[in-house]
Amino acid sequence: MPGHDNARVTAVLGPTNTGKTHLAVERMVAHSSGMIGFPLRLLAREVYDRVVAMKGPERVALITGEERIVPKDARWFLCTAESMPIDRDVAFVALDEAQLGADAERGHVFTDRLLHARGREETMILGSAALKPVVRALVPGVEIVERPRFSDLSYAGAKKISRLPRRSAIVAFSAEEVYAVAEMLRRLRGGAAVVMGALSPRTRNAQVAMFQAGEVDYLVATDAIGMGLNMDVAHVAFAGLHKFDGKRRRRLFTAEMAQIAGRAGRHQRDGTFGAIAEEGPDAFLPEEVLAIEEHRFPTLDTLFWREGAPDLSSVDALLASLSAPPMHDALRPAPEAVDLAVLRRLTDDPAVRARARGQVDRLWAACSIPDFQKLGVEPHARFVARVFGYLAEGYLPHQWFADEVARLDRADGDVETIAGRVAAIRTWAYIAQRRDWLADPAHWAARTLAVEERLSDALHASLTQRFVDKRTSALMKQIGAGAGALPVEIGPQGEVTIDTHAIGRLDGFRFTVAPEARASDKRLLLATAEKRLASERRSRGEALVGSADDAFVLEPGGGIVWGGHVAGRLARGRSLARPVVVLDDALNCLDPAQRRAAAERMQRWVEGQIAAHLPALTALATMARDPAATPALRSVAGAIEASGGLTPRLPVRVAVEALTGADRQRLRRAGVTIGALDLFDARLLRPRARGWRAALLAAAGLAVPDAPRDGASVLPRGAPGAVIEAGYRPLGAQAARIDLVERIARAAHDARNGRAPFVPDPALATSIGLEAGTIARLMTELGFRPLPEGRWAWRGRPPAKVAAPRRDNAFAALVELGLG
Repeated sequence: MPGHDNARVTAVLGPTNTGKTHLAVERMVAHSSGMIGFPLRLLAREVYDRVVAMKGPERVALITGEERIVPKDARWFLCTAESMPIDRDVAFVALDEAQLGADAERGHVFTDRLLHARGREETMILGSAALKPVVRALVPGVEIVERPRFSDLSYAGAKKISRLPRRSAIVAFSAEEVYAVAEMLRRLRGGAAVVMGALSPRTRNAQVAMFQAGEVDYLVATDAIGMGLNMDVAHVAFAGLHKFDGKRRRRLFTAEMAQIAGRAGRHQRDGTFGAIAEEGPDAFLPEEVLAIEEHRFPTLDTLFWREGAPDLSSVDALLASLSAPPMHDALRPAPEAVDLAVLRRLTDDPAVRARARGQVDRLWAACSIPDFQKLGVEPHARFVARVFGYLAEGYLPHQWFADEVARLDRADGDVETIAGRVAAIRTWAYIAQRRDWLADPAHWAARTLAVEERLSDALHASLTQRFVDKRTSALMKQIGAGAGALPVEIGPQGEVTIDTHAIGRLDGFRFTVAPEARASDKRLLLATAEKRLASERRSRGEALVGSADDAFVLEPGGGIVWGGHVAGRLARGRSLARPVVVLDDALNCLDPAQRRAAAERMQRWVEGQIAAHLPALTALATMARDPAATPALRSVAGAIEASGGLTPRLPVRVAVEALTGADRQRLRRAGVTIGALDLFDARLLRPRARGWRAALLAAAGLAVPDAPRDGASVLPRGAPGAVIEAGYRPLGAQAARIDLVERIARAAHDARNGRAPFVPDPALATSIGLEAGTIARLMTELGFRPLPEGRWAWRGRPPAKVAAPRRDNAFAALVELGLG
């Protein structure tokens, strides 16, 4: 272009990984001063950090829309293309990714810098080889240097996400797609770092640091990684090949695919690329693969252009200059960008036009506020109108600015919420960098930067929490080294850790995955832990088999607890007194021999406990099956055992009356009381015996009545346990314990003289707690009839035929048929 010395301009062109940016940095620091314009704030920050390490912070400046670090003695400037102070006299100037001059939204900025940004001693234009003809046309005398790629880039075919190699970057084209892919990788591979252009440098650096350090082996990104961000990526996988470019959804151009795929491989290490889909619209075409591998793309014959220094004398002059056609065949008019669209909407308002007289520069500066939140032209135009309304009066109101910043200074919420706040605070950070917009711009620049950093830290933490499962990540790394390398440790409380990361608990023999692990992770964690927990379970199995009796505890429902956890449970056996032990499913992890030994050990314990606490049941079971016993004894013994050691007398009265003296003696030796109303073993009413009796009944599938734990003498009728099956006989409004009922019955019989009237001693019944009505009901059931003046007389027992036999066991049925 006229007025510029193009003899000192060099265009360094080539594909990715050719060292172009590295060369520009080396050339810049070799000069006394210099400036490089980058396409992304992230990239500008990355190179700024590198140059600071070489030259010191007092000599290096960073200028972006939202951040401005300009020391007094700054000599080297790292900037975004839009923020380059091109009027500053420096020895060296470079423009990175100059092929973005063909971008519909920002192309005109890069074209303007390509045409006008010049160094006093040297200018360097960096970009794709596709720039070659247009650079020659626009910059006469330019020296073009083409650089080959340092390493080979080859197509590796399509691979599902679950089969992607480590050190892969997966590229998606929207935040929603990025999050979806990251979530899938978290489930399958333990997590992924996330990189998007909308992230602040602080968040992006923290995420990339995880990837670089190997904390995660996968990175999910938007096409922002194609703009020179340096990471150790071996493979780039495309989650799709279509993107929304702001106006329509379209397939990526081959050059765009190459720019992104080229992130694979670094320096001399080769890289690969591929897609997630094997076929369909998101699969690579053979011609695209060939073009990317051989770096052959259509050349750029034109770039987008818009007047870079528009006429600010009036609104109409500004609009006219921004709409002016280019004066060179290699340039074409830029599509209407957001800033121009906002300007047109604002200037349609006569009030804005009136306010803009003499302040057109301020109006255009306000329209240039980027739409970081992607609100769209209309909402963004309303915000810009408000900003300009304040600027037309002087400064932006302190309180309004402070309130808006304070509203965003919150780190709570999910990833999307915090990311939205980061985008919003960038707007206020951009405004704070305008020196004449605020009364105290330095204060607000520092304040907005501090808020952005806090939000960035929160966003990094939220991204890591949501998309990185350190347990699974650690497992995947160890699995790669072989299952034997897994450092599984079991803590004193059963906590299971792998590489210091808690993955679950081993409770007895059952491994439970950590509750915070999602369902999709459990299969991996379970499989990994199982490989290393076999020996521990084997040791626990040996300990169970060798345990003393006091190591086992019976649960109310029949579970057998060992080591604080259920190891087995009682099940129906040959008889109520002879249940069998069924191992808990958790012991399926043991080998068959150990399982048999464990079952036999618990069976011996159960038999010993029944013999100790329920001796009558064992004896009754033997009598009921003794072929030498009388039919009456077998019937009575079977009925008592089947009822759990106690049964009403009336249903088995025929068999009881048929018992011989020897039979009765044998029952008494077994501990059975043949009472006036009930047949029972009084020892069953003790707390330990009650628990075992209930467990045996449950194992046999019989109803287990509630029973009072304190063995109360009397219960209100209808209270839990106030039934014969629980050892209590209902009598009117009360229920009395059957052994106490028998004591009262014996006292009454001892007091009578044949059938002569008598007055029973009420002391015993009263001491037990029986009411007068209960005592009267009991005396009646015992076979006494009431007489005047509190006397009673014996009338004898009712005929056996009035009895309603129990039908819940075979022995009772035999009695009913007279076959007992």
